[in-house]
Amino acid sequence: MPTFKKLDDLGDIAGKVALVRVDFNLPMQDGAVTEDTRVRAAAPTILELSARGAKVLLLAHFGRPKGARVPDQSLSLVLGAVEKVLGKEVMFVPEVAGDVVKQAVGILGPGDIALLENTRFWPGEEKNDPELVKAIAANADFYVNDAFSAAHRAHATTEGLAHVLPAYAGRSMQAELEALEKALGNPVKPVAAVVGGAKVSSKLDVLKHLVSRVDHLIIGGGMANTFLAANGIDVGKSLCEHDLADTAREILANADASGCIVHLPYEVVVSKEFAANPPSLRTCNVHEVAADEMILDVGPAAVEALADALKTCRTLVWNGPLGAFETPPFDAATVALAKIAAALTADGSLVSVAGGGDTVAALHHAGVAQDFSYISTAGGAFLEWMEGRELPGVKALEV
Repeated sequence: MPTFKKLDDLGDIAGKVALVRVDFNLPMQDGAVTEDTRVRAAAPTILELSARGAKVLLLAHFGRPKGARVPDQSLSLVLGAVEKVLGKEVMFVPEVAGDVVKQAVGILGPGDIALLENTRFWPGEEKNDPELVKAIAANADFYVNDAFSAAHRAHATTEGLAHVLPAYAGRSMQAELEALEKALGNPVKPVAAVVGGAKVSSKLDVLKHLVSRVDHLIIGGGMANTFLAANGIDVGKSLCEHDLADTAREILANADASGCIVHLPYEVVVSKEFAANPPSLRTCNVHEVAADEMILDVGPAAVEALADALKTCRTLVWNGPLGAFETPPFDAATVALAKIAAALTADGSLVSVAGGGDTVAALHHAGVAQDFSYISTAGGAFLEWMEGRELPGVKALEV
């Protein structure tokens, strides 16, 4: 694993100014924050730096203001939620650089915290403008990146600052990198990957990368239909990207050459309409799907077979549900397999790492999110990591 400087590598930081990149891009409704997971993820880093006497300046983006000051995308709107999680007063500073920030630093005492304005109000943020980087860095002594979820962007505050200030990985970033190393960097074999979701097109690079890295590839969701169709199976009215049949066959051939076993559903749950608990619901073999039916989940016998495969594995990476899990009863396969993975994790036989918005929602729905070894709240960054891509925000932290 590449080496990173961590908070443990910081010496005496009392009175020093820390620029901490966090992800406070929080969901809002009617002007209020509806979910604060990302604040809670960053809290250990912020509070540790504060306890050690640093003046903590928080940097984050919020929405997509495209380099303009958009009032309803000001980070001042999340200030209350941040203070509530931290249990401390936080100063709001309506700039990210210059005299206003300099004055704020002068007012802050050791251990005090300030939240700077939305970094994306400045066009130089997304362009990784060296002048903006220099201006932000001028008011600080060191930089901490605790926003893995933004690490796939080479922006001024996610990548640029790491080149001009002493740079460290925060606790959340450190936990993420260590979990990902256990999952795919240097995993205990055999390794299984569950990849689900609606479309193959959105996860092509993930699938291509994984077949050479894992021993078992479990494909679910709408994307499984594309692979079934590529194998000559009639999937009826199911969501399916028929134009990707050749690509699907190529992935299957590469898996075969790499010794990776690909698991496609042989038993499925189908319906003539996509609705909760429809009257036309039935379970059948994949070869028995009628022309007017849609495949909406993996059948229970097929889930049992997947569970048997999982029991032979030591590491699991999970991204995406097995069926249309938001609509019952098409959540059954995802819930059943998630519970098995959680039980294997609990008894110490499996390291389980999951990531991506739908996946996190599905595991919470199954009531097992807390039982996985690690859950990443990152969406795009987690996917790019699964694709084997270098993440600029992580690369910049390497020693």
